[in-house]
Amino acid sequence: MHDLTAAHRTLPFNTILRVTNLVNGKEVEVRINDRGPFVDNRVIDLSLGAAKEIDLISSGTAAVSLEVIEMGNPPR
Repeated sequence: MHDLTAAHRTLPFNTILRVTNLVNGKEVEVRINDRGPFVDNRVIDLSLGAAKEIDLISSGTAAVSLEVIEMGNPPR
């Protein structure tokens, strides 16, 4: 919950992403460690720790950009 992690539907586990909040320009690097989000129109679900880093706590959602820093291992 407090680690810099995220859930994504298709990216392999252990992929490292840079997530940028397009409203304020703040960035955080996260590791994909879960599947989701399971809400329509959402691409990524950040942990509480990651959301705090880019000031998403009060708004809950925001437009973000994603950049793959390191691709994780694809499933076997």
